[in-house]
Amino acid sequence: MFIDFAEIEVKAGDGGHGCVSFRREKYIAKGGPNGGDGGRGGDVIFRADGNLTTLLDFRYKRHYKAQNGAPGEGSLKSGKSGESVTVRVPTGTILINAETEQVIADLDEDGKEVVVARGGRGGHGNTHFKSATNQTPRQAENGRSGERIRINLELKLLADVGLVGLPNAGKSTMLSVLSEARPKIADYPFTTLIPNLGIVKIRDHKSFVMADIPGIIEGASHGKGLGLQFLRHIQRTRLVVYLIDAFTDDVEKTIATLKTELEQYDRSLAQRPAIVVLNKIDLFDEDERKMISQKVHPDYILFSALTGLGAVDLLNRIEHALEHERTDRTTD
Repeated sequence: MFIDFAEIEVKAGDGGHGCVSFRREKYIAKGGPNGGDGGRGGDVIFRADGNLTTLLDFRYKRHYKAQNGAPGEGSLKSGKSGESVTVRVPTGTILINAETEQVIADLDEDGKEVVVARGGRGGHGNTHFKSATNQTPRQAENGRSGERIRINLELKLLADVGLVGLPNAGKSTMLSVLSEARPKIADYPFTTLIPNLGIVKIRDHKSFVMADIPGIIEGASHGKGLGLQFLRHIQRTRLVVYLIDAFTDDVEKTIATLKTELEQYDRSLAQRPAIVVLNKIDLFDEDERKMISQKVHPDYILFSALTGLGAVDLLNRIEHALEHERTDRTTD
């Protein structure tokens, strides 16, 4: 099951209490205070793991707690520090403070980690309170409490290319043809209920990641259909491919609807490089294809997800667009 949102609570370990102790040995009178300090509490650390693809585990375990520090002991022995807890999340997970709604970290690289809750400091033993006027201090410091925080986990897929289109436009079929991905496909709208990722190979040592975003409909940016649930996954893509059913009566209106939904969700998506593809062209004969190509913008690609017709042209265009985007980003 694909889960891309979860709310959890984490608690760092408390610091151990300081110790009240006095040195007592034969023939040594008034040995003085020798209480050790308490150990520091463990931290709660989040780490991105490229082997994980869903936040499902966090639906069943919502509380994570690090170990407390041990109390200090006599003979100036400090307590043992508590063990930290490392929570592994899928690469692409954003950590958000549930109370302030501020972003704590964006774990967008495999192995990237961040400490989200720090353990409490251990308390001082009574040896720290010795002075000229207080030779036998009988007080020690309590350990500090570890940080506690509620966190919203939001997963955004990491893909170079995002497929956007109305339900039943053929996005899943297209992904399966161009990559090794095998999404479940059927002949009815809203077949795809979860985003799918596929690695598309262009040539040796040259590939890109493509994401099939579940069908977007008018009003998706306001929560209609599956819109708000999956629109977040298009935010990280470097290139948007609008996949349009070639049987659509008004291609330009459909494209405008999709662009409007993306823009209303995130204005920056309107400036994202894009390619328009007309799918299911295999259902037209040669003359009908010529008529379609004359009616639409010359940059639009005629494509068949079923037969692979137009795939070479599409992959070349995607490769060129990604290279151009990478050059512009480097220049900036």
